[in-house]
Formats: sequence, C-alpha cells, structure tokens
Amino acid sequence: MEPEAIRNDPVTPDTAADAQEVERRQIRRMQFMMDLVMQTVAQDSSLTLDEASRMIAEARNAALRMFPEKELAYDLIWKPRFQRLMRERFRLN
Repeated sequence: MEPEAIRNDPVTPDTAADAQEVERRQIRRMQFMMDLVMQTVAQDSSLTLDEASRMIAEARNAALRMFPEKELAYDLIWKPRFQRLMRERFRLN
C-alpha cells in the first residue's frame, strides 16, 4: 500500500483505537447515568411514579442520543431492569 493511500484511509489503526476509546468512554458514561437513575428511583422515597417514569424516559432518550440506532440493545438490557425496579419500588403489577 502506498503511503498516500494510508494517509487517506479514514480507519487507520490510530483512528480506530481512538474511536474505540471514545466508545468505551461513552459506554461508561451511559452506565454511570443509568446506575444513577436506578439508584435515585430505588432510594428517593419522595419520588413520585410520574417523576420516576420521566427520569427513566429522559435517561432512555439520552442513551439513544449517545448511541443512535441501538434501541434494540436498550430494550434488551436496560428496559427490563427499569421495569423490574418500577414494579418493586411502586408495587406495580
């Protein structure tokens, strides 16, 4: 491969490593945010059902802004956790 072709390649090892690091940071940030929402819903006794639902919806929207087109992953990983938490916290059926 010619040196010029390497420079024009948008995914060289350095940029791929950088992209992976950015994604790892975004994943950690999202996990922190989701954990914070879960802890708040679980521990704040003054939180109403509507407030908790709104917090969860806002966390979902933020996660999907961070990871567009990953709604299925959210639905498989986070949605069941939030549903279980809401059932336990507010004694829902």
